[in-house]
Order: sequence, then structure tokens, then C-alpha cells
Amino acid sequence: MPAVQVLLLACLVWDVGARTAQLRKANDRSGRCQYTFIVASPNESSCPEQSQAMSVIHNLQKDSSTQRLDLEATKARLSSLESLLHHQLTLDRAARPQETQEGLQRELGTLRRERDQLETQTRELETAYSNLLQDKSVLEEEKKRLRQENENLARRLESSSQEVARLRRGQCPQIRDTARDVPPGSREVSTWNLDTLAFQELKSELTEVPASRILKESPSGHLRSREGDNGCGELVWVGEPLTLRTAETITGKYGVWMRDPKPTYPYTQETTWRIDTVGTDVRQVFEYDLISQFMQGYPSKVHILPRPLESTGAVVYSGSLYFQGAESRTVIRYELNTETVKAEKEIPGAGYHGQFPYSWGGYTDIDLAVDESGLWVIYSTDEAKGAIVLSKLNPENLELEQTWETNIRKQSVANAFIICGTLYTVSSYSSADATVNFAYDTGTGISKTLTIPFKNRYKYSSMIDYNPLEKKLFAWDNLNMVTYDIKLSKM
Repeated sequence: MPAVQVLLLACLVWDVGARTAQLRKANDRSGRCQYTFIVASPNESSCPEQSQAMSVIHNLQKDSSTQRLDLEATKARLSSLESLLHHQLTLDRAARPQETQEGLQRELGTLRRERDQLETQTRELETAYSNLLQDKSVLEEEKKRLRQENENLARRLESSSQEVARLRRGQCPQIRDTARDVPPGSREVSTWNLDTLAFQELKSELTEVPASRILKESPSGHLRSREGDNGCGELVWVGEPLTLRTAETITGKYGVWMRDPKPTYPYTQETTWRIDTVGTDVRQVFEYDLISQFMQGYPSKVHILPRPLESTGAVVYSGSLYFQGAESRTVIRYELNTETVKAEKEIPGAGYHGQFPYSWGGYTDIDLAVDESGLWVIYSTDEAKGAIVLSKLNPENLELEQTWETNIRKQSVANAFIICGTLYTVSSYSSADATVNFAYDTGTGISKTLTIPFKNRYKYSSMIDYNPLEKKLFAWDNLNMVTYDIKLSKM
């Protein structure tokens, strides 16, 4: 052993053990240098016997072997635990992305549902707000009308009061009572004593008049022309609108209502039909046996059409409903009594679904009309470059009997109707003071401009039709079903 190591060992023993250690250096028998340490035991008073030392050594060896086995077992368990831990970590790493993805998918689905709910609520609020705005507009118009009526009544009342005051002041011409002013054979009439007159309020009474009487009279109150006399002439005047009914919901923002100018059994001159045309699948046709039912909103029957209609151009004539099929240029004849389709016919080249509508839109490309001579269709084509085209239709099979092309651009007018073979157009659907601005006579092929005043009271006229039996215009103006009296000049 090198001397340095021996010295270090001696220092360690000295430090750890007792401070009575002795170091001796001497040569052994072979002459090699030998270091000997002598350290006193801190616990044993004397050295054990050799047998006892061997027993202690065996015990130490046994303990060492036992500890080695325990250490090996512990190492094995640690190795197994490390393997299990590694496996678990591997599984955790593999499973965690999937669990994370599933969690994200669930959260994304929740967010999407919340978004859909918010969008639905937003749409409902927008619809409600639009309805409120429309109701507000209607109420404002009604308010203006009532205010005007109140002002008129106030002026009339003031005029009546002035007249009564004038009478009380005795400003009426006095009736002379001298005998020489009384013709021979006549009796004397006493003068009025205005000071004793008592003013009484005049009261009006509402008397119900059967609709049959109304229908038998013309707008002027005279009886209608005799059978065979169609009373034709040129339109010279359109009266103020008379409101008969107001739609209950926004689906009646625009629509079409009509009566049959040539009714067939079981229908009468009073039978009324109504169609609300707001929507994408319009099939319901409300039928009212009596005018009173129509005005009160109590239909006697509801037809469900076998095919949805489009626009506000439908008419009823001779017991059948004529309408344009949705998204097509096909005109359909639906017999109301039997609830069956009797005829279908495509109008050659006619624009449809927004190609050539009236100025207000509404897919009013094909507009059916009725006058004293029968059934008509108003439309346009690419060949006509958007100008109004008129065709006379056979009411049985819908064949085109004759066609006229005008020089009136269809999209520049708000609506059109036909009276006595002459097409008339209206300048605006929203202006309160519109006009009937053009006329085209199919008899002469000549068109001319007009300036006949036409009132859009509710400022959204989506349908205007002529009823040759009643000699009135029927219109649908912003939820309201109205009529107009007219005057025709004699031919």
C-alpha cells in the first residue's frame, strides 16, 4: 500500500475511532516494509475468542446475503413498477388527445347550439320589429285620416253653429203677413218666431241594407244597365278607396281578393275569395258565402290548392279560380265547386319569377284580368323587351285567342287592369297621390297618357283588378282590402 494511502487511512481511523491509535512501521520477514495500526475498541474491554469472531463474521455474511436478496427483489419490483409506469404514461399520452378532442367537440356543439338559438331569437326579433314598424305606419295613416275627419267635422259643426246663430238672430227672410200679399183662395201662413225655437241635435241611424240591393245598384246609386247592355266606356274618374277588411297577420301584407263577375251555382254575387300571398308555399284560398262573413273574417270554407300559386294575379271567373303556378309560366284553371284542376297552359315566352314584374316586385310577371268580354292575361316577353303584352284567353282550355303588344314598359308601372278591352296602368304603388297614367285600346291598337288621380291610402298597393259586374276596382293596399268606385264615359 502506498505510504500516502496509509497515512490517510490512519488519519481517518484516528478521527473516527479513539484517539489512542498507534502506527508502527517495520520490515516483515521478507524484508518488505509493513505498517501496523493499533486501535483501541471503544466498546469491548477484551478481544473475543476466535470462534466468537467467526460466528460474528457468519452472521454478518448471512445478513449481507439476506440484504442482497432483498435488494434484488426490490430491484425487480422497481423494474416492474418502472415498466408499469412507462406503460401507463404511454396510454395516457395516447388517450389524452382523444379525450381532449372529444371535449372540444362537445364544447363546439354547445357553442353552435347557443349560436343557433341566438340567430333564431334575432330573426324573431327582426320579424317582430318589422311587424311593429308596419303596424306603426298603418296606425299613423289611420291617425292622419281620423284627424282630417275630425277637422272636417269641426268645420261642419262650426258652420252649423253659425247657421243656427244666424237663424236665432232672425236673419231669415221674413214672411209677409199682410192680407194684400195673400193670393185669393190661399190661407195665411204665420211667421216663424225664431226666439222660441229650440235647437235639437241631429242623430244618424245605421240601417242594414241587403247586399243584393247594393249589388244591383251602380256606384252612382242608379240601377245597373239592362242585361245585354255592358255599360262600356272610357275610364274618366276613380273615387276614394273604401276599406272593407284588414288582414290579421303579416302574411296579409299583400294578397288578392275577388268576386266572380259571372257567378255559377252554388256561388252568388256575394261570394268572396281571398288569398294571402306572403310565403313560399301559398295554397290556401279562403271562401266567404256572404259579404258580411268576409268583412268579419269568418270563412265558410278553405280550399287547399294542389299546386302553390305565385304573385297577386289570380282571378275568379265563371266558377273557376285562374292563377299562375309557382316558379313557372303556367296558368292553371281550378274549378272551385269540384276542387279539381280543369286546364293548364304555358304562356309562350312569358317571363316569370321576377323577370318582368310590376315595379313593386312580388313576382307579378303574369297578371290575370277579367272585363266585360272575358278572361285576359297581362305579361311580357324577351321578344317584347319588357313591354306589356296582352292576350285574350279561352276560359275553358286557356288557349290564346289573340295577342297585342303595347309600348308600355311593364316594370315602369305599379299595376294594371282592363276595362272594356282597354288596358289601364297605375303610376305608383306607394305614392298617396298616384295616377292612372296610361291606356291602351285593343280595339284600335293606340295608347295614350292619362292623369286620372288614384289614391294609395295605405301606400303599398300590390293588387288592382276590375270587376265588370260591380263596376268597381278591387285592390289590396298594405294589409287592407279596398274598393274604388269609378266612372266611365259613354262610348
